[in-house]
Amino acid sequence: SPVYYVLNKPREVVSTLHDPEGRASLADIIEKLPERVFPVGRLDYHTSGALLLTNDGEFSEALLRPSVGVPKVYAAKLQGHVDVPQLDALRNGVKLDDGYVTKKAEVFVLRTEDRCTWVQLTLREGKNRQIHRMGEAIGHRVQRLTRLAFAGIDTEGLRPGQQRVLSKKELDTITKSFVAPFTKRKRAGAAGTGQYVPRDHDDDDEPQDDGDY
Repeated sequence: SPVYYVLNKPREVVSTLHDPEGRASLADIIEKLPERVFPVGRLDYHTSGALLLTNDGEFSEALLRPSVGVPKVYAAKLQGHVDVPQLDALRNGVKLDDGYVTKKAEVFVLRTEDRCTWVQLTLREGKNRQIHRMGEAIGHRVQRLTRLAFAGIDTEGLRPGQQRVLSKKELDTITKSFVAPFTKRKRAGAAGTGQYVPRDHDDDDEPQDDGDY
């Protein structure tokens, strides 16, 4: 039967079940679970935080589709003092190194320290290493990154490396908000043209990994 966990992924752990370089991987954590599960997307080796684990392929596929727009909330430590125009640039869209312009994001300052600024960002897309590249685009390198929540599921009360089963309420909310609409569109597409029809004609609507790996 399908199972759903949230893991607080530690830093310096690879989000795959095997690493050819021999680094610590998710396999070391999830082999202790009673079921065989896989991660929904991935997080960068140096990024910690919320990572969902499941054995439900359609659930995972739905949450990784760009057109579904699942919210991902991060806390990022940016080098230096980030001023208002730069924060507005992050909110409204910045041009990445490959010419891609990021979609609108929710951004606010958590705290300012002597040589860095902590910001919270909520993205509904996930390009490769997106937040790192957004930081580079405004001239402030990302020094540390944590994903606080994925699809509304956070890691509160979980130490790094700990996981818990999603509650029925959490699962119902995710299903209603993201999985059911995706499944409905997918089936409608299959019945009509044989093609999955994205909600908003996203140019790149293949299932994606998360934005920071």
